[in-house]
Amino acid sequence: MSNTPTNLKYAESHEWVLDNGDGTVTIGITDHAQELLGDVVYVELPEVGGQTVATEQFSLVESVKAASDIYAPVSGEIIAINEALDDTPELINDSPFDDAWIVKIKLSDTTELDKLLDADGYQSSISE
Repeated sequence: MSNTPTNLKYAESHEWVLDNGDGTVTIGITDHAQELLGDVVYVELPEVGGQTVATEQFSLVESVKAASDIYAPVSGEIIAINEALDDTPELINDSPFDDAWIVKIKLSDTTELDKLLDADGYQSSISE
């Protein structure tokens, strides 16, 4: 069974969101998603300063099995990217919730967080 921390919010498209409490969020992909992908070999990082729109693709993760689009769970401005993923994309497999965050975003609409799933809701969505 996948690890699903209860302090995070989740999108049905398998991204996690950490509310940093200051109008920004940190986003990565879930343990379940990295399990499905297998060994990650490349992460396409977006540009700092770019904009995300909720439910639209903003990144790409490639594994030995497949390439998977990563969708923005919230809208806002990208204020940081995890450059460590350029050299060590396998961090997504090793530490999906800690070292392998993908972006940090300054929210344009904080109410979008209310539309995301809690840990129980996400677990239910992946067990169906």
